Amino acid sequence: MLEAKSLRKSYGDLVAVEAVSFRAQPGETVGLLGPNGAGKTTTVSMIAGLLKPDSGEVLIEGRAFSGDTDPLKLKMGLVPQELGLHDELSALDNLNLFGAIYGLRGGARKRAIDAALDLAGLAERARDRVSTFSGGMKRRLNLATALLHDPEILLLDEPTVGVDPQSRNAIFSSLEEFKRRGKTLVYTTHYMEEAERLCDRIIIIDHGKVIANDTLEAVRRLVPNVNLVEVEIEQPAADGWHSLRDLKGVDSVEFEGNVLKVGLGDLEATLPGVLAWLRQNGCRYTHVHSRRADLETVFLTLTGRSVRNA
Repeated sequence: MLEAKSLRKSYGDLVAVEAVSFRAQPGETVGLLGPNGAGKTTTVSMIAGLLKPDSGEVLIEGRAFSGDTDPLKLKMGLVPQELGLHDELSALDNLNLFGAIYGLRGGARKRAIDAALDLAGLAERARDRVSTFSGGMKRRLNLATALLHDPEILLLDEPTVGVDPQSRNAIFSSLEEFKRRGKTLVYTTHYMEEAERLCDRIIIIDHGKVIANDTLEAVRRLVPNVNLVEVEIEQPAADGWHSLRDLKGVDSVEFEGNVLKVGLGDLEATLPGVLAWLRQNGCRYTHVHSRRADLETVFLTLTGRSVRNA
């Protein structure tokens, strides 16, 4: 449905995006992740046709745009990071304005607006000014405006920034319904738990380049310690933990208080050997807990842990 091919954008000597390529299929949600200044919004803007790439192209159903008025653009809906609403108009007036821009007329526009208001949970506030809405309500209306023309592709640039948990869940439900209908979603976010919930494929961009592009499970395997086993120990081994580190399949060993933390690449293959080592070395344990690396751990491992200001 959507393909970005070797997109590049620079501003003078600053290269914002360098050779970014990926595909997004019908019924698939692609998460576009990266630190501040990584090039996410620039990439979305090029896909939406708001920015012209220095090189590369965007294909929809195998065809590139032929200009700003190309009807192919109507296959996309954009939910920008900055709210694209008129505060002094009502929610209904905002939707009528966007419906007219999309070329919707008469009964078709009314049906689209009714559906959008229902999806956003704003039907009862339709005639109220947007200036009276909470941040979460504005975000939901922002999403509704992008859905009016029933696009096949939805581009979402951090759509849940600053919203309350209830509004965030309402937005998630709307997006999950959109996906069930076979639509294509490209979703940028700083919230890793959102990406884990919504996304089928994860693309991580850093310094304008793609450093990971795969399914969520495959991206998790990019870090050495895919699985972390925590074992509560009654008493430590007499000779320390050096020989445990030498056990095949053990990537890391750390002891905090009475909890032994062991990083494993393959849980099923390696855990029995770790437990056997504990028994052989006189380590009595009371509890064993395992968890896999979450997306935040993967993200920080690949992009670094220092704060980015730009």
